[in-house]
Amino acid sequence: MQITAKSEIINVGTELLLGDILNTNHQYLSKRLAELGIAVYYQSSVGDNPARLEALLKQALERSNLIIITGGLGPTVDDLTKQTAAQALGFKLVRNAECEQRIRSRFEAMGWEMSANNLLQADIPEGALILPNEHGTAPGCVMQKEGKSLILLPGPPKELKPMFEAAVVPFLLKSFETGIIHSVGLKIFGVGESKVDDLLAGFFRLQNPTVAPYAKDGEVLVRISARAASQNEAEALINPILMQIREILGDNIYGEDVAGLEEALVLALKAKGKSLAAAESCTGGLLAKRITDISGASEVFPLGVVSYSAEQKVKLLGVSRKIIDAYGVYSHQTARVMAERVRDLAGTDLGIGITGIAGPCGGTEELPAGTVFIAVASKTGTVSKLINRTGYEREQVRNYAVNYAIKLALTTLKEV
Repeated sequence: MQITAKSEIINVGTELLLGDILNTNHQYLSKRLAELGIAVYYQSSVGDNPARLEALLKQALERSNLIIITGGLGPTVDDLTKQTAAQALGFKLVRNAECEQRIRSRFEAMGWEMSANNLLQADIPEGALILPNEHGTAPGCVMQKEGKSLILLPGPPKELKPMFEAAVVPFLLKSFETGIIHSVGLKIFGVGESKVDDLLAGFFRLQNPTVAPYAKDGEVLVRISARAASQNEAEALINPILMQIREILGDNIYGEDVAGLEEALVLALKAKGKSLAAAESCTGGLLAKRITDISGASEVFPLGVVSYSAEQKVKLLGVSRKIIDAYGVYSHQTARVMAERVRDLAGTDLGIGITGIAGPCGGTEELPAGTVFIAVASKTGTVSKLINRTGYEREQVRNYAVNYAIKLALTTLKEV
């Protein structure tokens, strides 16, 4: 009989705690489990220490009925996951002849010399389901006891992922109630997390679907997730909530399930058959870089200019010396002309101009560091905005300025 899974992931390896390697296993496993409709309630990492692993495992067994442990299945003295897990569940390790032969055959096929400790990987908890390793020497296994399932997987992703797909997924489909967990991510720029939290407070109490906000780099992500038997059923749960949230947040939502503002802009430009050019000063080409990070950006972004000095704004872009003398290099007027001239140069539908003081030095009392002027020019006219990020670090100012410029371009694009 299938049961509802309460799952947990434990990643073993001192190198994870030291930050020596990036742990991608927990992201992959969480995503795949969600796609199977299995929710992950806990994730943790622990070093190669049997006592701490055993203590964590005992805690996991009290609160979860599906526990996946990655790493620590190798042949070295610090690879003690299997021994510790077997001891915690009261299983005896026994040498498995088939696993031993597979290990010997792999070493022979690769022309490697095999040391005796490699055969420790053929010691399997008695009665466990063996998960063959087609890309390494350490087999995985599944131990089951008193309604609990403990899955041991190797740490290297090139071994873990194929084993999960080939052996673990069929076990999960057979043993647990599955379905799907479908999510929609709304990307928001222009209102902060606290404001979003206030506007959507009533939605955060929902159980299925769930609504949760996440803040990152001056943006907010609102994720709406539903668990159901099928994609259509999940979408039916999500769509009414999605419509309500869209009505509340309006144009502050710049995209749905997009990686970021730059992807949203490139997609929107392609959809409307429009193009964009940019003239940057204090952002030093960061806007152009982020746009061209998106595959296919060349179709919509033919030109980016970095005119860092006042002289190059005059020489390259044709900004009038009179404008700079009258209003300053950091001004609405200069930003507007930069946007208009780069649009003319490239023959594009939109032009962006950015000029300001990224800091931390160079500011004045009237124009402190963190002051940036941003303009977007189109056939309908030119709009410019002032942002003030006084007190922020240089890179934060630059990134926010680029975000703001892209959002302003997206807004303008709706009118052209």
